[in-house]
Amino acid sequence: MLFQIATYLALALLMVTAMTLMILKISSILGDCPQSGRAARAAGVTIATGYAMIALGGVGLIGAALPLLALGSRGLLPAMGSASLLPALGFAAICLGLGFTHAVATLRAVVREAVDAAQPPAPQPPAPSPA
Repeated sequence: MLFQIATYLALALLMVTAMTLMILKISSILGDCPQSGRAARAAGVTIATGYAMIALGGVGLIGAALPLLALGSRGLLPAMGSASLLPALGFAAICLGLGFTHAVATLRAVVREAVDAAQPPAPQPPAPSPA
């Protein structure tokens, strides 16, 4: 059981690290734009930190359920033994991927808002004169 838990934690933490670094890399690339650079870098750090904390909590919760899958629970769940590692990793990957998608969408929204704020307002057509 200890081997399964250690393997799960190592692989899940590797996934969290990789996705957090991807968020930071995406925000760094978006930060090269002169209109949205500061907003993208600041939002990237904030969003990556939030993602990492939520992801670590999810990894911990799934890891806490791993022994229940492996050993079974008084006949309520079938005992899966070492095969419980794969569903736990799959579920963690799905959850982390969904969180990553939301984090990147939030980053894009922040950048879009910064670009819209940096553009000058469109000229208004002259008001018609009363005739």
